[in-house]
Amino acid sequence: MGRLMNGREYLESLRRLKPTVYFMGRRIESVADEPMLRPHVQAAAMTYELAHDPRYEELMTATSHLTGEKINRFTHIHQSPEDLVKKVRMMRLLGRKTGSCFQRCVGLDALNSLYIVTYEIDQKLGTDYHRRFVEYLKKVQREDLMCSGSVTDVKGDRSLRPHQQPDPDLYVRVVERREDGIVVRGAKAHQTGAANSHEAVVLPTRALGPEDRDYAVAFSVPIDAPGLIQVFGRQTNDTRRLDGEIDCGNPNYGIVGGETLMIFNDVFVPWERVFMCGEHEFAGRLVEVFATFHRQNYGGCKTGVADVLIGASALLAEYSGIAGSSHVEDKLTEMVHLAETCWCCSLACSYLGHRTPSGAYLADPLLANVVKLNITRLPYEWSRLAQDLAGGLVTTAPSEKDLRSPEVGKLVEKYLARKKGVPPEHILRLFRLVENLSLGGQLPECMHGAGSPQAQKIVIRRRAGMEEKKELAKRIAGLERDEHLEKLG
Repeated sequence: MGRLMNGREYLESLRRLKPTVYFMGRRIESVADEPMLRPHVQAAAMTYELAHDPRYEELMTATSHLTGEKINRFTHIHQSPEDLVKKVRMMRLLGRKTGSCFQRCVGLDALNSLYIVTYEIDQKLGTDYHRRFVEYLKKVQREDLMCSGSVTDVKGDRSLRPHQQPDPDLYVRVVERREDGIVVRGAKAHQTGAANSHEAVVLPTRALGPEDRDYAVAFSVPIDAPGLIQVFGRQTNDTRRLDGEIDCGNPNYGIVGGETLMIFNDVFVPWERVFMCGEHEFAGRLVEVFATFHRQNYGGCKTGVADVLIGASALLAEYSGIAGSSHVEDKLTEMVHLAETCWCCSLACSYLGHRTPSGAYLADPLLANVVKLNITRLPYEWSRLAQDLAGGLVTTAPSEKDLRSPEVGKLVEKYLARKKGVPPEHILRLFRLVENLSLGGQLPECMHGAGSPQAQKIVIRRRAGMEEKKELAKRIAGLERDEHLEKLG
């Protein structure tokens, strides 16, 4: 019988792992205690901690359809449209609580995608992948593991298919098949939360043909598996967290999700952890299902973060004495409108979710892509409005060290002053938070996370039902008969 970890237990579980992680040329000894990673770890810890808060239990936990036990929703397989709605409500809650990326959604989406597609592979080909995956999923649920959904390959020359690359390792591939398992080689880029995950769950990144059979591989390995190497990426103003608290903007939860380059340097995977191996005709289906789940999320988590940015903007206006101005109210209202538009899209694609042959539910693919395409645009506008409301100090504010300086600190305090009774430190903290949320890594992640805009446009065009729309126009224009109108006589 499993149990839900809390935040402190999650930190302790990371200390028991020994992943190979490098940052700026040095190996990180303890992910849980490394200052550069600590904010990201704490953001992920919130997904564990809130599961024990009675106020959020309905959103943060679920009942496993496999075991009947209470589990963290980040390990749950969606059993209804209501589950899909609770998923995005959970995302918004965590965005509001952290003001950052809490990282577990990629793994959740990978688990749900594999549950659906391994069932479909087995039904068509008579393989045994679904049973293997279900046994693995029980372990994830029982131990409350955080999974890194590892999808995006480094890709090399984008004009070439995987098997055509000059270096065949630019997409993750099988290099050896053995009696007891397979050996894989390659790399995955932009791996959110991977350094502080327990498991890596690997999926293909694109549709594949027969020549790319070795690249049609899905599997899981422990994050500290031999040969698995991660290089933690740089982020905007990341080393500020070494200089103090205020200049970080969001010192407790960081900037975006803490991404790594994940390198599989001949990693062995036992067969019980292999969920696709050569079935190239299902790679595109697996990618599409994953993309639907992951794009569904963005109107949840990003609007949660937007709630924090809107609040910071409103406070700065209040502290500056301009809260009642009509232009301020108009800009804040527009920020709310933009964020809630994205939220509506996430709710819509969730409510219109449908049951797949596996029994698990999938969000509406067309509307999920509309969610993500909006997120590639609207956060740029609400961030622009936040910068407009904040003013120039959002990029020119003095540092925390100057605020604390015995020589100039009092002068900095004097000239940061706004409304009477508001400490200058509060002003500086809010400016740094607005900087973090509107100028940091949030916006590139809005653009490229879960696929760049063209990827969404391709799916939207395919699923737009254009021929049906043409038929509607023909009937209304009188180019074709209207059987219902004819019945009116």
